[in-house]
Order: sequence, then C-alpha cells, then structure tokens
Amino acid sequence: MPFQNRTILITGASRGIGKAMAIRLAKEGANIIIAAKSVDEDPRLGGTIHSAAAEVEAAGGKALAVQVDIRNEEQIQQMVQLAVERFGGIDVVINNASAISLTPTEQTESKRFDLMQSINVRGTFLVVKHCLPYLRKGKNPHIITLSPPINLIPKWMGGHIAYTITKFNMSMLALGWAAEFKGAGIAANALWPRTTIDTAAVRNLLGGEALAKMSRTPEIIADAVYFILKKNASQCTGNTFIDEEVLAGEGITDLSKYSVVPGAQLYPDLFV
Repeated sequence: MPFQNRTILITGASRGIGKAMAIRLAKEGANIIIAAKSVDEDPRLGGTIHSAAAEVEAAGGKALAVQVDIRNEEQIQQMVQLAVERFGGIDVVINNASAISLTPTEQTESKRFDLMQSINVRGTFLVVKHCLPYLRKGKNPHIITLSPPINLIPKWMGGHIAYTITKFNMSMLALGWAAEFKGAGIAANALWPRTTIDTAAVRNLLGGEALAKMSRTPEIIADAVYFILKKNASQCTGNTFIDEEVLAGEGITDLSKYSVVPGAQLYPDLFV
C-alpha cells in the first residue's frame, strides 16, 4: 500500500472535505493527524476531532486527534510535536482549514476580515513553516492547499474581495512553496473543486439545502488528493489543480457517483 506508514496532517479535518480526505487516505493505511478546533458536537456543523479519528481508525488508518486553532502559533508547534512523538515524522500537509465570509467591503466587519486573514493566510503559512523540518525528511513529501486558480476577472475580484484575496494568497503560498522547496524534493500544489461541495459551509452560509442538492460530495476532493499524493513529489509541483482534471488524468471521466442528487444540474464553485 503506497500510503502505509506515511503520516498526513490535515487541518480542518473534523468534518466535510477534511474528514473525507482523512478517511480516504486511512483506507490506504496512512497515519492521519486530525487537526481542528471542534471537540464538542455542534448540531449545525456535525463532527469533532474525536468522531473523525474514530472513523479514520475504522477505515484502517491510525489517527491522532489534536485540538488546534491555527491562529495560535504555539498550538501549531504543540500539534507538530505531538504528531512527531506519535508517528515519528510528517510526510504530507494538507491545508484545508479556512474561514469564509462572502461580503462586500462595507459589510465586512474588521473582525471578520482579520479572521479570514489569520486562518486562511497566516495559519496556513505557519502550519507549513513548523512542519517543514519533518517534510524535508519525509517519504515523498507533499503540501496540498485547498485554494483556487488565481482568476483576476472582475466577477471574482469585485464580489467579496476580503475573502477572495485570502484564497488567492493561499494559492500564491502554494506556488511560492513549489519554487522554494523544489531543490528539497517537496511538492506543493493547490487543489479546488469545479463545483460546489456539499459541506456545512454550503448548507449554512451559501445556499442551504437547494445548493447542496446541486453539489458534489466531498469524496471527489478526497479521490483527487489520493491521486496527487501518489505522484512523485519531485515531478508534481507548482500546479493549481481542479478536481475534475486530476481525475480525468487518471482516466476517470464518469463523475456521476459524486453527485449528491444523481442527474441534478451542478453549480459551479467560486473562482472557476
């Protein structure tokens, strides 16, 4: 199994896309660090680090649940230390944690602006910074960041600039790391869905049940991550991948199994 004894740290992994990735990779025998804030069940969100860890173990992987707020650098350092103590190193980092507020400038409160900057940009940067010593020694080391192709058309720049700049900055981090770590053999790529994904954010913040029914399940992202991580790190870096394109590259073109409602019209995701 190509993921046997590889250690994968996933932020925001207590639910949704993060949990789907964790379970998919656990089925391949990976060690998974479930890194997130949630330790108490929230009916609107569902899932905690402990319930996600239990699902990872049930899927065949080894799990370490770590409560962490990636706005806090000390907590990040403690998370990395716990991961290394448990598994001996870190081979893959998946930057999945993100905050979202699709508001225009006048309606964006400063605390919401700061939240998105501190999680999406600063937190992503610090997680990789503190994992880097172990990635340098890792088995086929990869960094995957859940962020979009940098699309500067007015439609995306003008609608919700406070959120947009944080997601584009995450993609710039991915591309910058690809250049910076090329000599070290560490891959860095961004990944983004072609369509909306059925998550708590979609249901609670964006379009409710109606949009969820026009979405795909998180498993499409999980499968795309699986195929990216199978690739040689020194030969697969500096990309802003779209999930459909990754799967097409593996000969998978029938994506109907990922639709929440079979045959339903799908809703394009932001930035694509």
